[in-house]
Amino acid sequence: MQWLATHGHRPTGVDRSAEALALAQAHGQTLLADIENGPWPLMQQVFGGVVVTHYLWRPLWPQILASVAAGGVLIYETFAQGNETVGKPSRPDFLLRPGELLQVCQAAGLRVVAYEDGFLAAPDRFVQRIAAVREAQDGPLHTWPLA
Repeated sequence: MQWLATHGHRPTGVDRSAEALALAQAHGQTLLADIENGPWPLMQQVFGGVVVTHYLWRPLWPQILASVAAGGVLIYETFAQGNETVGKPSRPDFLLRPGELLQVCQAAGLRVVAYEDGFLAAPDRFVQRIAAVREAQDGPLHTWPLA
């Protein structure tokens, strides 16, 4: 949240840890919620950017993906299969299957801008990461010259 706030954004952070939110509250709005066992706290809200890191709870994918506004971007990075060989998390429930994040975003109608699935060092971990855009109603929100 700090990085987003220092770059002019107004982030909203959701966590079940009051301690984590206490550290984050200086950088934006915070919501205390157990999103795995309680209601989705952002119902009917959409955002120009949704960032998810080191988190995987597959039942929430519909809510997370629906939170990306038309013209908005999803940036998602979490652990993937193979991570069990180098550390935690190691339970299959918390590790993405090969290509899983890519498939989920494509099935939701997002346009994938970048995708990686592999090993990163220091600390050693296996991850998948994606940047995907929900097209605006009248086409891409931003265009850049290719030259």
